Amino acid sequence: MKRMTFEQIKEKLQRFTVGIAGCGGLGSNCAVSLARVGIGKLIITDFDVVEESNLNRQYFFRDQIGKKKAFALKENIEKITSHTVAEAYDLKLNEENLPELFGECHIVVEAFDLAVMKKMIAETVLEKMPDKPLVMGVGLAGYGNSNAFGVKKTGNLYICGDGETETSEDLPPLGPRVGIVSNMQANQVMEILLNGY
Repeated sequence: MKRMTFEQIKEKLQRFTVGIAGCGGLGSNCAVSLARVGIGKLIITDFDVVEESNLNRQYFFRDQIGKKKAFALKENIEKITSHTVAEAYDLKLNEENLPELFGECHIVVEAFDLAVMKKMIAETVLEKMPDKPLVMGVGLAGYGNSNAFGVKKTGNLYICGDGETETSEDLPPLGPRVGIVSNMQANQVMEILLNGY
């Protein structure tokens, strides 16, 4: 880790663009953390709307219930800072539109709920954008056991979480563990950008 002042960190991060695939618990919190440290541009995507049940772990507010998540998150980022450009897209990512949408990004952050979507983004980025780092979140359900979290790196793939606890009806995603993993993702993005570029 390089020693830098906050102003130096913000100045360097202003040059970078990060793609956030999904604006739920992982994506909304990761995006806000990156905006707070001065990332230059965020490209955020989601096709869902904010629901009351999301508020226990996602960076939204009661008056945003019913709004499209991508646009609501853009609003929240713009309330926090004027230094981060948030470009929002209301769409479902797939193998075709993902490379086009995130082509200019220096890093892509995976923030999906469904395993099938996680698999799609991993395969698409690794196959069509192999030089682009992909930061994923896997294993964050329930509560407790904070020491189980870590980051595993394989090439340009970084996996944050405990790698085990999948969400289910009796093992729901909750604010504290979702927040830890989403901020691990943001921290990993910072580490890559500040040390590797």
